[in-house]
Amino acid sequence: MKNFWVRSVSAVVYVVLFLGCIYSGALLKNQLAGGLIFTAFLLFVACGCAFEFFRIVGKQGATPCRPLGYFLTAAALLMVALVPVIDARHGFALTWLVYTIFPMLFAVVAVVQLWYHSEQPFRDAAYTMVPMLYAAIPLGLMPWLHVNYNVLVMVLIMVWMNDNGAYMGGSLYGKHKMWARHSPGKTWEGTITGVVITLLVAVFVGPLFNAGIAWYHWLALGLICSVIDTLGDLVESMLKRSVGMKDSGSIMPGHGGFLDRFDSLLIATPCVYVYLTFFVQL
Repeated sequence: MKNFWVRSVSAVVYVVLFLGCIYSGALLKNQLAGGLIFTAFLLFVACGCAFEFFRIVGKQGATPCRPLGYFLTAAALLMVALVPVIDARHGFALTWLVYTIFPMLFAVVAVVQLWYHSEQPFRDAAYTMVPMLYAAIPLGLMPWLHVNYNVLVMVLIMVWMNDNGAYMGGSLYGKHKMWARHSPGKTWEGTITGVVITLLVAVFVGPLFNAGIAWYHWLALGLICSVIDTLGDLVESMLKRSVGMKDSGSIMPGHGGFLDRFDSLLIATPCVYVYLTFFVQL
């Protein structure tokens, strides 16, 4: 029971902080200030994810260039996130960013390895860039969802409902393990429960956040969030179990670390962004 209350209080603080940063522009009646506050929050989360990732791979004997990794993580998030904060019309900046800057970064990181005494320099060069790709860019896309489509809060709700539905379904009647090698506690019954609840919430609650998106698009977004949410959780579990860790960190009592809390959003956000960009005309 004590663990339940610890988890509950921790979750409430997390939700209030997250939503407070998202709605800070409306609360302050200054959208630019709100955008900068939200971006600062995301930067803090991205660096926290980078810290936990470097610690995990360090247990495998990897020696990524941490200072460069933190710099790339922060730079990537700011470059992606601040475009809509400053001027939402310049969407081409994302394409330019992906096709020009990031492909060159690996060469820079690889050259830095010349000064490191690493037994596997290309592995460590790749690990140096992972937080930028895994955490910074997905988190940097969140202001795009909030500014352009105003569906970010709904995405968060769908992901959280899927997590809670899967947890309750698995606890009440979960029997068949889904992927015991990576996540022994995850069951098919819990996963299906989470998907069903998420789809219902998407169809009936989604239009309240943005009536301009048809119900079938909300249905598709609900399916994307629920399925990708599950896969994101499994990917992060696979990473932790590769070094025998239960939690990636301890910043959220009862929940774990940054990667434990944001694992689903890190994979779901880019998928939602791509769907909205190519299939929803707003």
